[in-house]
Amino acid sequence: MKKVWVLLLALLLALMAGCTEETSGGGSGPSTIQKVLDKKKLVIGTSSGYTPFEMKDKKGEFIGYDMDLGRAIGKALNVKVEFRDFEFTGLIPALQTGEIDMVISAMTIRGDRALAVSFSDPYYTSGQVILVPKSDTTTKSWKDLDQKGKKITVSQGSTSALLAKELFKNAEVLDFEGYTNAALAVKQGQADAVVGDEPAVRIYETRNSDSVRGIYELLSDENLGVAVQLNDYATINWLNSFLNSYRNGPEDQKAVNKWFKSNDWINEIQDEE
Repeated sequence: MKKVWVLLLALLLALMAGCTEETSGGGSGPSTIQKVLDKKKLVIGTSSGYTPFEMKDKKGEFIGYDMDLGRAIGKALNVKVEFRDFEFTGLIPALQTGEIDMVISAMTIRGDRALAVSFSDPYYTSGQVILVPKSDTTTKSWKDLDQKGKKITVSQGSTSALLAKELFKNAEVLDFEGYTNAALAVKQGQADAVVGDEPAVRIYETRNSDSVRGIYELLSDENLGVAVQLNDYATINWLNSFLNSYRNGPEDQKAVNKWFKSNDWINEIQDEE
């Protein structure tokens, strides 16, 4: 009988350990969501300059569709929200070291990234297109640019960078720090096209219609997600529950109408040059 009780106790302890691990995110301590609630502050990492998802206005304040999502999460948790700006390639390392609590930066849910972080369910579905100089009146498809001597720019570390390097077999693909710099190279005639998310390309064309034009042939369909520390199941469960009610709800529709269906805010953001 004593052996039976020992076995039952061992089994109970194992089950409790498993529950604790799932709750705390891999057994490394309290979940991010619990830490945020305890300190009453949510620190979100982003990479500004990617219209209309994450930008800074002329006062230096963070604005954009992703910023509205981040503030809505903070409101739901009843905590203060702080945004911290990084190069896009620095976001995952910052998350892994605990410098930030989550990443909201138009980050595409990808298998390779999911080895380093965990993603929420999608909060927005986008696709990649190209932007070319206005002087280029002949290009109708990305295939027209896949020639030796052509230069295609991308934001380093982004999904558009991986896609471009896979699609373009003959043209040269050049990495830049951020989409704004990649698009600026096209605007200034230093490159033949930039690959980026459709909303960002449309807004850039609107702001620079005298020098660039978009070609809206979708190169891919991509889901954007909120990234948190790897295996932080409690935080992912909370985020998915939040997104289930937020996405396509009144606050989300208001943000979509403002950032994707209107250009009234364009003059509010910082100059790109």
